[in-house]
Amino acid sequence: MARTDRVAATRELSALSLSDQVALVCDTPVHRRAEILDLLPFPEQVVPEIPDAELCFTAKAIGLADAGWLLEYATPTQVVACLDLDAWHPLEPDLAALDEWIDALAATSSRSFSRALLTIDPELVVIFLCHRIYAVQKPDEKEGWDPPDGAQTLDGQFYFGAIAEDDDLEAVVAALRILFENDYWTYFRMLQGVIWELPSENQEWAIRWRTGRLQDLGFPPWNEAMDLYRHLDVDARARVPADTQPLEVTEWHLPTWVPTLPAAADSEHLIFRAIAELDPSERRSAFYAFTAVVNKVAVADGMKLGDAEFAPKAIDKAARLASAGLEYIATQNRLGAADVMRRVPIERLFRVGANLDPERARV
Repeated sequence: MARTDRVAATRELSALSLSDQVALVCDTPVHRRAEILDLLPFPEQVVPEIPDAELCFTAKAIGLADAGWLLEYATPTQVVACLDLDAWHPLEPDLAALDEWIDALAATSSRSFSRALLTIDPELVVIFLCHRIYAVQKPDEKEGWDPPDGAQTLDGQFYFGAIAEDDDLEAVVAALRILFENDYWTYFRMLQGVIWELPSENQEWAIRWRTGRLQDLGFPPWNEAMDLYRHLDVDARARVPADTQPLEVTEWHLPTWVPTLPAAADSEHLIFRAIAELDPSERRSAFYAFTAVVNKVAVADGMKLGDAEFAPKAIDKAARLASAGLEYIATQNRLGAADVMRRVPIERLFRVGANLDPERARV
């Protein structure tokens, strides 16, 4: 319909509820989402409701250089999440990706760009500036002082220039100008940071803020995620823990669109066949427990959280190894798979499966 009658397609979309419009966008493959978004009658209502990681995937599929119109409608929380997910290597900023995201945000309106800059961790903004510019401050009452050759200024006090000769600093100048015009003290702090602050300290604090936010989204620190692969003694692998409630799991805000697990009696993976046998309330808890394991797999394996491909890879690996652990424990204890699910946490099932076949766990 979008190809043959855009008016009719827009009318059909308008008839859907907001939640159904969000679901339609997220259920569409990332490389096709721009077509759906382009038909939305009120994208400013839909985009803020898209899960954080899905917005990141969508912007990257469109191409960050062309995604300014999408980021125009993004909330500050979504913008920060996009940077948390995609503008980092595991323990240090991915400066090339950070450049691309700042360039994309610079293509939004001044209001949206200003809001984003004031929401992003100031330490990360200073890191971004430090890798693009040098800065000096004009000395007080010093006659005969000249700024460095090629330096430019917005206020006659701070002078800055490009570190790389071929850098036109378009996004940097836009960012500094917006801060200067809308929040002078933040502008002052950023350039003071470029001059005086230690990169190691800014990176340490930026990592702390990011780590906390990722934990809120269900992505633990790397050392905690690696617990999935810890060694289990042979005699402990079949053990069913006493007095555990593995299906009493607290729900949290999911960054990705995973409305249901592929739980079915004919599923390829035993764990999904076992989940299909659970009661509805138990299945929902199993959904969150399994998602937590998927997120740990992604972190432990160093997957790029800003890439849409990480989710299916992590889901497949989590299902494969958890199923192996489930089958082993069920066989050794002569229990049904669903009974094991009610008594053994999915994280332990995965750990058992990883210990049973370490070579396979590395893949």
